[in-house]
Amino acid sequence: MSRSSKKGPFVDLKLLAKVEQQKEAGNSRQPIKTWSRACTVVPDFIGHVFAVHNGKAHIQVQITDNMIGHKLGEFAQTRNYRGHGAGKKK
Repeated sequence: MSRSSKKGPFVDLKLLAKVEQQKEAGNSRQPIKTWSRACTVVPDFIGHVFAVHNGKAHIQVQITDNMIGHKLGEFAQTRNYRGHGAGKKK
């Protein structure tokens, strides 16, 4: 079930403040470390690099215009798929 339209998207205010601070300084290539996987990507984030925590390490994510409306956690996988086991040879 999606979020109510009258509430608007969830954006972590501390994360938004860090993005604004980087815009003023002019260094959008330095990754912003975050644990907020539930934060929605907004147009202000385009061009910035986020280090999103996946439970073990921080995964660097470059934000593009195709990512708007998605959550940051969608781009940092938490589970590794190593393929199905090899079949038994007789």
